[in-house]
Amino acid sequence: MRQKMTRYRLPLSLAALLAAALPATADIAIGVAGPFSGPNATLGEQLRRGVEQAVDDINATGGIRGERISLTFADDACDPRKAVEAATGFVSAGVKAVIGHYCSGASIPASKVYEKAGIVMIPPASTNPRLTDEGGWNVIRLVPRDDAQADAAATLVLDKFRDRKIAILSDEAPAFADLAERFKSSLQNKGLTVSIHETFKAGEKSLAALADKVRTSGAEVVYLACTYVECGELARALRAAGSKAQLISGDALVTEDFGKEAGEAAEGTLLTFTYDPRRFPSARTLLQRWQTEDRTAEGFTLYAYAAIQALVSAADATGATDGTRLADWLRGGNRTNTVAGPISFDAKGDLTAPAITWLKWIDGRYVEIDPATLAPPVLDTTP
Repeated sequence: MRQKMTRYRLPLSLAALLAAALPATADIAIGVAGPFSGPNATLGEQLRRGVEQAVDDINATGGIRGERISLTFADDACDPRKAVEAATGFVSAGVKAVIGHYCSGASIPASKVYEKAGIVMIPPASTNPRLTDEGGWNVIRLVPRDDAQADAAATLVLDKFRDRKIAILSDEAPAFADLAERFKSSLQNKGLTVSIHETFKAGEKSLAALADKVRTSGAEVVYLACTYVECGELARALRAAGSKAQLISGDALVTEDFGKEAGEAAEGTLLTFTYDPRRFPSARTLLQRWQTEDRTAEGFTLYAYAAIQALVSAADATGATDGTRLADWLRGGNRTNTVAGPISFDAKGDLTAPAITWLKWIDGRYVEIDPATLAPPVLDTTP
């Protein structure tokens, strides 16, 4: 019978986090931090699902050199303050490594806590360039940076929508504001201008006025930088206002919940993402198992699984769980075979060969497309 790992979920209060103790039977303790509540909880579920399955599978085959892995969870709700509380709790609990955090705004401040404590962290979804540009020795990023995604989006606009009016709509949250600015800068570097660049606060009761402003401007391409909740609202508001503009966004919308929020307005939305690992042969066995269990591997689920695989590869190769040795091995360009394909990292902690692909919402789901075959639609943007 397969032996199950012990799982704990840390509360958010700092006092409780500091008091949390790992079970005596836990040989190798790993912390997992992400948004398990709030508007990004669906994304946190991807993180939880992937990490738990990876650890179950590794423990079932002997763990790390015969030592089992135990997971300790902390909910940061993508909030910087809560992320620091969670990180402080993990340090007190004695974790050897952290998978997470999910949002860049949480990962960046938490990374400073882990750096001082000698703990390596592997965020499977944080894309803000600051994470590794300003990060310490301990950060390993498993996904392409925002500047790679923004440049890919700008290149597509240059190729397919060169003479169209462009609007940018961005949540004021730092990560989304930065993504929007990088997209705008990349457009300008390619000789394109932006007609409208508007920001809004997450949770605004109505985005109808903003949508109407975009429609009236005659924008034919709208770049959205926001959560799947706000972007879903904006998509519906834009269509309700009569805008038929091409919607483009980043990986925050790589979740079925965007389709649920946007409804029919999601149709045709283009998204940048790292390659969908569900199409890789390395993920086939896991996907077949999950299909029989009616479980999904959407979004960053398999990247969370791959984060555990990368960590275990480093521990096996170095014969240690010391954070510095793990980080040095991972940043040394050593290759790890994962469900997300073979990966390696550079001296800064970024992927050595980041790959950007395009997804498109078609009939209620997102599918990978070849942008070379994408024909610019005939857009009626008459105010």
